[in-house]
Amino acid sequence: MDFLKVGQELLGDKMGDMGGIMDAISGLTSGEGLDIAGIAEKLKEGGLGDQVSSWLGDGENAPVSADQLTSALGEDKIGEMASKLGVDSGAAAESLSQVMPSLMDKMSEGGSLLESLGSGGSPADIAKSLFGK
Repeated sequence: MDFLKVGQELLGDKMGDMGGIMDAISGLTSGEGLDIAGIAEKLKEGGLGDQVSSWLGDGENAPVSADQLTSALGEDKIGEMASKLGVDSGAAAESLSQVMPSLMDKMSEGGSLLESLGSGGSPADIAKSLFGK
């Protein structure tokens, strides 16, 4: 299984066509590529530190609302993501709120993001580091 497939599986039921989902999520930070660590940091700075810690830890994932994500990431970033996906901002934020805990959980081990995810990279590079392919 590759990283794009993980994203498709997590978001497929929520948003339909997944052609640009990784690109859309990549736009949530100002860095290059899919910067999960950057997204986690932005969420922590936006007041969601407890939720992010629960997603990265080995216990149960704390829920997050669409409004909380919009506040933490910024309406502009959610709007850009929605535009790339061809949905409205509310739908994009709601879907992201349902998927982000699982996405972060799958990309972490023992409370921290997998070492290779720290500074971005292409989805293909991340897939190689996550799944040894």
